[in-house]
Amino acid sequence: MRALLLAAGYGTRLRPLTDNIPKCLVSIRGRSLLDYWLELLLTGGIESILVNTHYFPEKVSDFVGASRWKDRVTLMHEEVLLGTGGTILHNRKFFRDEAFLVAHADNLTRFDVRAFIARHASRPPEVVVTMMTFATDAPQSCGIVVEDDKGIVRDFHEKSPNPPGNRANAAVYVFEPEIIKFLESLGRSTIDLSTEVLPRYLGRIRTHFNTMYHRDIGTPNSLRKAELEFPPL
Repeated sequence: MRALLLAAGYGTRLRPLTDNIPKCLVSIRGRSLLDYWLELLLTGGIESILVNTHYFPEKVSDFVGASRWKDRVTLMHEEVLLGTGGTILHNRKFFRDEAFLVAHADNLTRFDVRAFIARHASRPPEVVVTMMTFATDAPQSCGIVVEDDKGIVRDFHEKSPNPPGNRANAAVYVFEPEIIKFLESLGRSTIDLSTEVLPRYLGRIRTHFNTMYHRDIGTPNSLRKAELEFPPL
C-alpha cells in the first residue's frame, strides 16, 4: 500500500514558531512531525509515501533529502493549494488504482499501522473508507464522529459548541479507489475532503479507534502537551 502525507500547512496558530518553517517540520522531543510520520508508516507496512508541499517547500525537500527514507518518498509541490481531496485527485496515478492511506502530517500520533490496514481489509462490502478516531480532550474544536454499534459512521459534528461525545476524526484514512472516481465526478481541481467528500459517504465509512496516542499539534498549548505526553518508540 502507498500513502499520501498532507504536509502543505502553514501552521498559522503556531506562529512565531512557524514563521520560518512549515508546520510539518515543527520539532517535538528533538524530532519533526514529518520524521515521526515517515518512520511510523515506512516501518509499518507502507511501501512508499507521497508528500505534498506548499509553505517553505525547499525546507521539506532538504529534510527528506537528508533522511534515511529518501528513496521511498516522493515530493509534490503545490504552487496553489488544491485542498485535501484535490491533492488526492491530482496524484491519482501514484495510487495505482489500489487502496491507499492518507494522513495529515500536522498531527502527532502513534498507532499500529498494520492493524489499521487489516481493519480496512476486513471491512463489510459497502464500506469504502476506514477512518481513524481518537478520544479528544477538546471536542468543541474537533470533528466529532457519531457511529453505530458496528463502527459505521452515521454523522459528523464539525467544531460544534455542544458535541455529542468526544470520539473525533483523527484525519488518518484508508480509501478504496472508488473515492477517486467520485472526486473526478465533481469536475474541479480544488476539493476539501472533510466538507465535500466524507459527508457523502455516511454509512460507508468504518472507524478504527486509536488506543495509543493522537494529538493535533495546532496551538502552542497542544505542542506543550505533546512534549510531556508523547510515548517513546
